[in-house]
Amino acid sequence: MHFRNVQIRQSKTSHATARRGTALITVLVVILLLSLAAYTFTEKMILESEASEFAARQAQARASADSGVDYVAALLADIDAASDPINIYHDPSLFAAMPVHDPQADRGIGMFTLVAPVVTAGSTQTVRAGLIDESGKLNVNAVLSFDLEDDEARELFLGIPGMTEQIADGILDWVDEDTERRQYGAEDDFYSTLSPPYTARNSPLESLDELLLVNGMTPALLYGEDANRNGILDPNENDGPLSLPMDNQDGQLDLGCAGYLTVYSRESNLQSNGAERINVNDSSLVDLYDALEEQLGEDEAQFIVAYRMYGATNVEPLDGTGLSSTPDSTGDQQTDDALMDLAGRLAKALGGGNTDPIMRGGMDLSRGPRQEIDSLYELIGAEVVAEIDGSDETLASPWQNDSGALAGSLPLLFDVASTIGTSTIDGRINVNQARKETLLGIPNMPSDLADAIANSPLIGPDGQALSGQFEERQTTAWLLTRGLADVTTMRQIDRFITARGEVFTVQVLGHFDVKGPVARIEAVVDAVEDPPQIIARRNLSELGPGYDLTPLVPAGGP
Repeated sequence: MHFRNVQIRQSKTSHATARRGTALITVLVVILLLSLAAYTFTEKMILESEASEFAARQAQARASADSGVDYVAALLADIDAASDPINIYHDPSLFAAMPVHDPQADRGIGMFTLVAPVVTAGSTQTVRAGLIDESGKLNVNAVLSFDLEDDEARELFLGIPGMTEQIADGILDWVDEDTERRQYGAEDDFYSTLSPPYTARNSPLESLDELLLVNGMTPALLYGEDANRNGILDPNENDGPLSLPMDNQDGQLDLGCAGYLTVYSRESNLQSNGAERINVNDSSLVDLYDALEEQLGEDEAQFIVAYRMYGATNVEPLDGTGLSSTPDSTGDQQTDDALMDLAGRLAKALGGGNTDPIMRGGMDLSRGPRQEIDSLYELIGAEVVAEIDGSDETLASPWQNDSGALAGSLPLLFDVASTIGTSTIDGRINVNQARKETLLGIPNMPSDLADAIANSPLIGPDGQALSGQFEERQTTAWLLTRGLADVTTMRQIDRFITARGEVFTVQVLGHFDVKGPVARIEAVVDAVEDPPQIIARRNLSELGPGYDLTPLVPAGGP
């Protein structure tokens, strides 16, 4: 009996011990589960916090990029080109790592950098800090204003890689007003047969994307291999079929036609101080003389007005350009004199019928003008035989063909005077930023001149800003004063070229002084308007930063 009781007590003790062991295990499991739950919750909260922080930094980067666009518009509004021209092509002090956020902020310093590709042949520098002038491209909408023959207008496009005669004429047919096909073009009679049918615009394009409707144009031809739209050959754009985009692995970036074309380029035809330029082809010689004398001087006014009245004796016509710098002639001196006399009487009639002489610089301006000036380069080295104070006198141009003298005098002439009276000019090509392929399309452009321009960088080999060169290149006269082109060539190409447009594409990276997210915004700013207008904006952030900022922001950045 006693033994049995002992067994019963031992059994109860074992059961109690087992229950306590089970409870301990249960508690440990519960603690473990709670710990895991707490860990999971903590990890999730940390991830949520990091995601929230990253989202905030992304938003800050985007805001920094947007600030860069507004900064450009404000900067262009404040430029006083007459007294303080700035290097808008490349100046890291103005356009790289510009802070827009409180330096004491925990997230780091938010900043923006304006980036653009360097297109100079053979340059070791691939990125610059500056603006992209839309006048460096061919303006599809402005080609017709050049008043060229069909084959000359077509040639403007044919230097662009991938361009064909069919596409070039198709583009011209798309934007011209008529429905008549060019030699290789297409009009409504073709587009109406497609499925679905449509009609040609027959008016200016609103965007380059519309070119996909032109006969022969494809997305591959229009957009090329530049998948991230940075204008630089990246590894994935030179590896054949290994990764997108599909490319030919030739070591050259195919920009597509869109890299050479625009619908935006425009420039002001005002003086750098905002005043109207003097139209040297003004029908009122009195007003012309007085304005020129006030801003250039008596000798300059006398020569230009004499040129308008009598023409130059040593300036030959330009063959094949549609321009004529010599007095219009019938080939018969008696007939020429009669026509000149008629022009004088008409000028007097338009002036109210006054037959009294109107004297300026010893010349009777009531005779009226005999010819127009097609290019200011006609004035260089020209001679005019004019009647001064009743006697014939040979006037030599104040602008003689001497590089040193012209480097000082031509910028003032080009700033003050113009051959047209409009306040803006569309479509001229900026020789400071145009690619060689665009330059070669310009009528009468020598290939060696296109090479020389393309190989004349505005950025130093170490990436430094060449501010002195930028100041020199405020007009196209640098081509002449540097000896790259002669006067005759400049006369031939003058109406197609400029040294600076005033509609700019900006690519802005919003980033931090430390590692972090990067936002990329592309915008178009029209500085012809006052104040400048942001006429287009798009977010390129999904395409990646696109640029290595180390050359521009060595202390930090993406």
